[in-house]
Parts: sequence; C-alpha cells; structure tokens
Amino acid sequence: MSKNVRTYVLLGLVLIIWGLIGYKVVKALSPEDEAMPELKPVVFSPKPTTKKDTFSLMANYRDPFLGTLPKTESKPIKKQVAKQPVQKRNIVYSGLVSQSNSGNSMFFVSIDGQQHIMSQKEEVDGVKLLSGNGENIKVRYNGITETISRAQ
Repeated sequence: MSKNVRTYVLLGLVLIIWGLIGYKVVKALSPEDEAMPELKPVVFSPKPTTKKDTFSLMANYRDPFLGTLPKTESKPIKKQVAKQPVQKRNIVYSGLVSQSNSGNSMFFVSIDGQQHIMSQKEEVDGVKLLSGNGENIKVRYNGITETISRAQ
C-alpha cells in the first residue's frame, strides 16, 4: 500500500470515530420523550401487631458475700385525711373614718355580728385587716384572704 492510500484510510477511520462521538453527544443533549411507565396503586396492608413479651427480673437471691437474703421493703399505707371545710365568717364592712392631718384610717368592721373599729394590720377575733380604702377592705382569717365590699 502506498503512503497516500494509508493516509486516506486512516482519515476515513478518524472521521467515522469522531462522527460516532458527535452523534452520542447530540443524542445525550436532546433526549427523546420516553413514555413513562404506568404507576400501579400500591395497596398498603400493615402487618398485624403482636403484643411484646414483657418480663421483670426478681433479684431476691442470696447475697454471695454476706450469705443473707435481701430485706423486703414494705411501703407504709398513707391514709387520706379529708380536709374539713373552713367555715366562712360573716364579715361586713361599714365604712371608714380618717383623720385629715395624719392619714390614719379607722375601719368599721362587723365580725359575726359584733362591730369593731380596726386599723390596717390589726387583728381582732382571728381576722386580720390587711388593707382597705373607702370602697372595700382585704382581710385574712384561717389562711383565707378575702376582699369585702362596703355595705350600702
């Protein structure tokens, strides 16, 4: 074979190889629309649940070092103590008298039918007057804080 024939054969072979490479690149860049496979609905069937086997260890065997059995703890039974309802006291606020120059106020308070004159933070018959103004007072007795409005 002559030199020219060999060159033409190799040139043809190179053109075929480059043509195949170019064809594959063009085909990859512009893919055809492929038909999507039909989706079948999936049926969900859960597995039946089984109850788990539970157990607890009883470590009431003999102590290998001391040679004794462990002591069993007995829990004391707590008795429910029913709280006795606290009786509400009959407290009526009648009004107040205040001195104009000192600012001390005296409150007229009836406790269970007996009228008392009280000042703030004073305690009479177990009833403590916490605060007050012309309209209402705040008293505490038996651990209960109560706001009482003035009687008309």
